[in-house]
This record gives sequence, structure tokens and C-alpha cells, in this order.
Amino acid sequence: MSNTPPAAPERPAEMDKAYEHQQVERRLYEWWEQSGYFAPREDAPREPFVIAIPPPNVTGELHLGHAMFVTIEDLMIRWRRMQGFKTLWVPGTDHAGIATQSQVEKLLRSEGTSRVAVGRDEFLRRTWEWKAKYGGEIQNQLRRLGASCDWERERFTLDEGLSRSVHTAFKRLYDDGLIYRGMYLVNWSPALGTAVSDLEVEHETRNVSIWYVRYPVQNADWSGPTAEWGSGAWAAGATEWITVATTRPETILGDTAVATAPDDERFAAIVGKQAILPALGRAIPIISDEYVDKEFGSGAVKITPAHDKNDYEVGKRHQLPMINIMNKDATINAAGGPYAGLDRFEARKAILADLDREGLLVKTEPHTMSVGISQRGGEVIEPLLSEQWFVKMQPLADLALAAVREGRTRIIPERFEKVYFHWLENIEDWCISRQLWWGHRIPVWYLPDGTFVVPGPDEQGPQGAVQDPDVLDTWFSSGLWPFSTLGWPDETPDLKTFYPTSVMETGYDILFFWVARMMMMGCYLTGQEPFHTIYLHGLVRDEHGRKMSKSYGNVVNPLEVMDVQGTDALRFTLATSGTPGQDLNLNPQRIEAARNFANKIWNITRFVIGKLEGAFPAEGEYEGREITPTLADRWIVSRYNRLCLDVDRLMEGSNFGEAGRQIQDFMWGEFADWYVEIAKVQLDGDAERQRVTRITLFTVLEGTLRLLHPFMPFVTEEVWQYLVAVPQKTLAARGMIEQHFATSLMLAEYPQGDERLLSEESERNWALVQELIVAIRNVRSEYKVEPSRAVAATVAAGEQAEMIQAQAALISRLARVDGENLSIVATLEAKPQQAASIVIGTLAAYLPLAGMIDLAAERTRVEKELVNAEADVARRQSKLSNESFVSKAPEAVVQREREGLTAAEAAVAALRARLAEL
Repeated sequence: MSNTPPAAPERPAEMDKAYEHQQVERRLYEWWEQSGYFAPREDAPREPFVIAIPPPNVTGELHLGHAMFVTIEDLMIRWRRMQGFKTLWVPGTDHAGIATQSQVEKLLRSEGTSRVAVGRDEFLRRTWEWKAKYGGEIQNQLRRLGASCDWERERFTLDEGLSRSVHTAFKRLYDDGLIYRGMYLVNWSPALGTAVSDLEVEHETRNVSIWYVRYPVQNADWSGPTAEWGSGAWAAGATEWITVATTRPETILGDTAVATAPDDERFAAIVGKQAILPALGRAIPIISDEYVDKEFGSGAVKITPAHDKNDYEVGKRHQLPMINIMNKDATINAAGGPYAGLDRFEARKAILADLDREGLLVKTEPHTMSVGISQRGGEVIEPLLSEQWFVKMQPLADLALAAVREGRTRIIPERFEKVYFHWLENIEDWCISRQLWWGHRIPVWYLPDGTFVVPGPDEQGPQGAVQDPDVLDTWFSSGLWPFSTLGWPDETPDLKTFYPTSVMETGYDILFFWVARMMMMGCYLTGQEPFHTIYLHGLVRDEHGRKMSKSYGNVVNPLEVMDVQGTDALRFTLATSGTPGQDLNLNPQRIEAARNFANKIWNITRFVIGKLEGAFPAEGEYEGREITPTLADRWIVSRYNRLCLDVDRLMEGSNFGEAGRQIQDFMWGEFADWYVEIAKVQLDGDAERQRVTRITLFTVLEGTLRLLHPFMPFVTEEVWQYLVAVPQKTLAARGMIEQHFATSLMLAEYPQGDERLLSEESERNWALVQELIVAIRNVRSEYKVEPSRAVAATVAAGEQAEMIQAQAALISRLARVDGENLSIVATLEAKPQQAASIVIGTLAAYLPLAGMIDLAAERTRVEKELVNAEADVARRQSKLSNESFVSKAPEAVVQREREGLTAAEAAVAALRARLAEL
């Protein structure tokens, strides 16, 4: 990056009357990026601050989840950059194995072909082609959000460098005995044709059926069936039975035992005997096992070790055969006998019909259960015995647990530590192989003699060896992201400078999917935790708290929001509408309010710029002249510095939402609504007073724009450029431009606040003046005084009389009080009659009603309102005294009536007080 950054892009010489975000955002972003402002500054005075972006899917389209993490991470990066840290935000995308492969397979089907038909090499060529065509869209959409990533360091999980990192990690874990191959039960997605991890299985509560099926038991009187299955006489002659309950009757074909609870006396006499499996006639043992709940179903359960996780564990304990009855497409295989070739659910129907025909279907009951659904495929997951590659997780989990327990990495919010600990303490081995083609191919080569080798990343597979056809789980490469993107396993300058990273910011919903895997991989492979802070944001829901879904019709497209309301409006809403780890209800009215805030910033700046003439005089022009700031000047400067100190505390505590809300409250509620109005009065004073006011306007606005920039980068940069252009010439002539202004707001220093400029006395005194002005305005409103009409006022301010008197001009202008009829004294001998009274602590103010309203007409109006209000009270009292109404009406209706009575009684009291004043 050049030592002398390029000048800001051309903009209109004067600010337009209204802020048009469409004219600003693209122009500013292109300037920032082309100027190299997103890269780490070599001359940064502080240590590195690094975030690795959660890589979106390469073929993905921007959604609110992306908008949320970009907003928060960009906020962090811009803030730390302005604080002088050597900031790096590493962008990139994930190859998204299943998602991308599914898209390309869909394309091939539309062409009348398939993945298998075109072959692996052609399929991968077509997938890279797809990636080249659609892969850049998500990055451009992240740019729309203002993401100040260092795009020169952009990474892709299938890049050559990252592929080398993946191969190295696999090799090291394998050599250390942590990767193994074995036949285990996995979650099988028939639609995708691959195994998926537990975390990629979503669970839905469904209303299903539970079927009770009786199995004949061998004894001295009956050794087995003599008739054909389906004849209706298959179990003829059987005298002893055991009934099992199942929600998946098609898996009967894979049963290898029936189990009962050890303490269940009902089955004590037949434990150890053999039951005969319906349909297939296979003899299976009746066993007892602690797993069985004797209160569930019939008290006896069928054991299918190859198709149920719990049964798998029972099977291992009792050394039962494990019979797989399904093909990879969820059709029944040859082990299913007469049902071979049927889809699993068609087989279910056929088996139930045959069981009923044979008199073995005892009963059917409705049942509610949790059903595993493939997150990507959408179909019911099938537990399937399959040979796969696994990682032994406990040694890795121990390291990740220690990093958090010992405080080297902290989780925000802290309550998620318990969830993190629970998952890692109960972790199971991770199935890392996927039966896909798009992804990192498993670096294992099989030799003709059936053995295999795992060469290193710089080695070739042996002559005549065949590489494993499967690819690694996408989360394997994602787990290396914080350090693979910096060049690991090589000791690159980036790895030495920027690793470990600083913060991992992401949604709490992928704490296990991704964050825990990065912690385990980072701690094991690099010897260091990959980041010192894990910041978890919540999910974005609609304004009613519902999950956004196409079926609800409530999905919000962030691109459309940015088109209409502007990027800053969306960012500010997302940043300030929630707290860490809590779901956010996105209210469209808040986005509109944030857009109005952007417009307010524009209008405030236009006003201030229009008043800055003479604020920055030539050197020596005011030498020797001491200018005393007014109470209002001291108040706004104190409030601004207090804001800076509070924002610094909040930001350091990762409470970004509250920091943003306080900046907005100050900028709109104190600076714009009060000090700008005060300035209009003070600018009517002498030249020296005007100059102090102008400098105060400039200083506070310029600093507040710097505070707000990480939240709303576009509008703040645009108006700041206009604002600082005013003093540029004068300061440049005096050799002070480098000291005061950076080329871009994003490179300016973030305000820290100066405790020496805090003045509790000024804040306390102005609060009293402010409260008096508001109270007078309220009285004017209550009595419907015309806005152009000035009123008289007498103020008895006690010890504060002198201070209040000094603010008389402001009180007169801001409260619309006639200056010649504004009397400010320490005490009053008698309270004025027929006057509206205001009491603020020891201060009292009186506004003669005769000067504000027609007393006779006002008395008539109030008396009429009082009659109506008293009638309303009587009606509600009568209704609530009616025992029939109170006992029969819904509680909500009765409560609403009670609340209405309370409000009506308060109105009567207020009207009677008003009448007394009159």
C-alpha cells in the first residue's frame, strides 16, 4: 500500500438536499478497495487483529445470515483498524461439497444425463465450470454490505494451497493413529447417496404409527414354520409368542435378536430361547439388556444392529450378527428375501400386509417421535452399516476443552461454554468420508493386494495403486480454515504474523458444526488455539419471532432491503436490534427508522457545513483573545466525551448493539435535537461567540461520525469528506492537515474520550434548563397554544436563578417564551393566580393562562370533557360491579375493562386539576 493514499473519489461540490445511497455506496466501496485500505497497514502502531470470515458456499446467494455476520465482523474490523491495530479480515468461500454437487447434478438431469453417465472427470470439469460461472456472485454481494476484507488474500477451500493443508492434516492425523477405517453405523442420506454427520441431521417431531408384532418362539411343540410365508398358515402350530413394538417394520428383515429388560419377570421364562423371524424364518435369540425400557411398548424390542444406533451398541455387547438389508438407494437388498428390490417404504407396506395376513400384527397405535431428516437431502435418514473413514475425537476434544477452561479462548456469551463443554465431553468419533465426487479426495491409495498407503502431500501414490473414491467431509477442510488460509503447514510470513487469529464470529447454530472443529484441529495441528475469542450471534427471525421460511412467506431478501433502504440502514438495524447469542426479530419499521437516521445525519451535516464560515481563521487572527464556552457548549462537549468513554467500554465488552444505540441517541436526541437548535441562537451572537459555536459544532459532529463509522460506513464517509473539506485549506496552510485528517474516515483515529473534558456540573445544570424548556413546551401543547404565539413565564429558581438567567435567551427561543415577559427570580412572595404551574425539584415556573388562551372558552371546553370523562368512569364502574360480567367474561376482557377504568379515573383527576387552574 502506498504511503500517500489516493484522494477521495470525485463527488458533487456541494451536498445534495437529500441522501441518495444509490449514488454513494458503489463509488465509495470501489475507492476503498482500489486504494488498498482493506489490507493490513504496515505502519500500524498496534498488534494484529485478525478475523477469518465464515466462508459462505461458493454457489450461495446472500441471505440475512450472511448480512448478520458481515455487519458484526466488519464493525469489529473497522473499529480496530481505526484504533491502530494491524487488521486483517481474510475472505473466502467454501466448496460446499453436497450443496454444489447437488446443483451440478440438477443441471445434468436437465440435460438428460447424470453424474454417473458422464463419469468422474467430466463431472468435476463441469463443476469447476459451474463454480467459475456462479462462484463470484456471493463475493460481490458481500461487497454490497461494505465488507472491508482484504480481497487480495481471498481463499477457496479447494485452492491448491488449502488442498495441500487438508492432505497434510489427514496424513498427520493418520500417522498419529487418529484416523482409521472401519465398518460402523452411519447416517445415510439415500437422496444424496452419502454418509452425513450427526450434525447434518435435523430432527422433526412427527406423528407416526407404532406396530405391535408377535414373533413365534421355538419350543418342544413347535420348531419352526412349515408353510410358505404369505399363505396365512406360516406360524400354524406355534404355542408361544413374544410381542415387540416397532416404528420401522421393514427393518424386521435385519433383526438378529429380541431383547427384554433384565428385571422384567414377564419374559423370564423365555429369555435364552429362540424366536423365529417373520418372513425369513431365521432363528434369533431372546436376550436381556439394560437398554430395554420395560414400560415402553410391549416391554420387548426387536434388535436390528445394522439399522439402529442403540441396537448397534446392543449388538456389540452380545456379539450379534449385523445384517444390512438395504442398498445405498434405500431399496431392500438380497438379505430382505421376498422384499428385495422394493423401496424401504414400499417394503414397509408389503410387510405389514403380510404380517396381518399371517395373524402376526397384533395392533397399531398412534405415536409421536423425533425423526432424523437429512439437512441437505430433505429425506428420512437411514442408519446404515457402512465402511467409512473416521477420526478419533476424544484426544482432539481434550485440547479444545482445555483451551476454553483455562481461559486461552473465551466464548461470548459465556453461557454457551456449558453447551460447548457438554458436546465435547460426550463427543463420538467423526465419520469424515463422503460418497461424493466434489471435494478433497481422500489421500489413500489401495494396492492390488488389498492393503493401502497414505503418502504425504508431496508424494505420489504407488504405481498400480487406486485412490479412494470418496471425498472428505466439507467440515474437515473448514476446520483448518483459520490457519490454512494463512499458509499452514508452511511457515509463511502471514502465518507468523497473523496466527493465532483474534476473533471467530459466527452464529451459535454452528458452534458444533464448525467452531468446535476449528478449535480441535487448530489446537492439535498447530499447538495453539486458533482464536482467543468466540463471538456468537443469534438467528435472524421475522418481527413476530418466527423462523424465516418460504412456507411462511416471511423471507427478507437483504439485497432488496439494501436497494430500497440502503446498506447502512440494514447494517445499523442488524447491529443494534439484539445482543450476543440472542435471536433477533427483524422489524421492517426499524430498518425504515435506520434509513431515517441516515437521512438525519446527512441533514445535520449540511446544516453544520453551512455554518462553518469563519470557524477556522487564519493563524494569529484570534491570538490573545480568551473565549469562554457557554453552558450549552460545555454540556455537549462533556456529553460527547462521556459517550466516547461509554462506547469504548461497551465495544471492548463486545456489546456492540448498545454502543450503536447510544451513539444514535446522542447524535439525534442530544446533538441534533438540542445543540443544533442552541447553535442557531448562539450564532446570532458576536463574532467570538459564533466562532466557539462553529468549532463546537464541527468538533462534536466530526468525532461522532468517527464513532458511528463502523456501524454505518457509507453515509458517515460521504458526509465526513464534505465536513472536513471545510477546514482543509486553512489547516493545510498551517501544516496541520496530516495531524487532523486522514484521507478516509476508515483510517481516522477512533475517538477515546477525554475525562478532563467531562463536566458533571454542566450536565446537571443543562439538564435543569432542558427540563424547564420541555415542561413549558408541554404546557403549550396541553393548552393548544398556537406555535407562533410567545407566552409569558415567571421562574422561581432559588440558588439556580443566576444560572437560569444566563440561559434566558435560549429559554425564550426554544420554549417560545416572550423575552420581555420572562421573569427569573430566586423566590416569589406569592404564587400567581390563574397560571399553569411547573415544578422541577426546587424550581417552580408559572405561565399566566390569560396570555395563552381564552379563559372562558377553555373553562367551557374542559367542563365538557370532564362531564364525558366522569360518565365513562361511571359506566366502567357499573360494568365491573356486575358480578355476572366479571364471572362470565374472558379474563382478558375483564382486565382490559379494569385498565380502562384506571385510565378514565386518571383523566378525570387531570381535568379537575386543569379546571382548578382556570
